[in-house]
Amino acid sequence: MTEILFYHLQGQKLEGVLTPLLEKSLARGWKVAVQGATEERIDALDAHLWTYSDDGFLPHGTWREADADAQPVLLTLDDGNPNAASVRFLIEGAALPADAASYERLVLVFDGDDDEAVAAARAQWTDAKGKGFAATYWQPDENGRWVKKA
Repeated sequence: MTEILFYHLQGQKLEGVLTPLLEKSLARGWKVAVQGATEERIDALDAHLWTYSDDGFLPHGTWREADADAQPVLLTLDDGNPNAASVRFLIEGAALPADAASYERLVLVFDGDDDEAVAAARAQWTDAKGKGFAATYWQPDENGRWVKKA
C-alpha cells in the first residue's frame, strides 16, 4: 500500500529539507520524481542540486531532457512517471497524481508559514485519507529532527 507522508516546514527552506530526503531515497535504491507547480521553482531546484555540496552533486534531470526516463531523480511539472519512480515528492501544492496507488511512497512537503499551503495540505490530507491511503504527518522538533505527529 502506498505510504503518504506530509512534511510540515517551519522556518525551513524547501531545498534544505528536500535535498537530504532525496539523498536518503537514492541510498535506499529508489528512483524519485519531484513534482512542482512552476518552472521557476523546478529550475531553481535543478540548479541547487548541482551545486549544494562541495563534495559532489545529486544526480538528476528534468522532464525536458531526452533521457528523462533514465534519471534517478526527475524534476517535473506533470504527474507522469517516465523514470518509473517508486517515490514521488510533491512540492508547491502539487496534487496527488492519478496513479498515486502505484508508488511506494508519496511525500508532500508544504510551507507551514504559508496559510494557503497549509490549507491545501489539509485538503490533500482529507483526500488521501478518503481514498484509503495510510497518511502520516511530520513536523520538526526544536532540534530540526522530524517527529511523527499523526
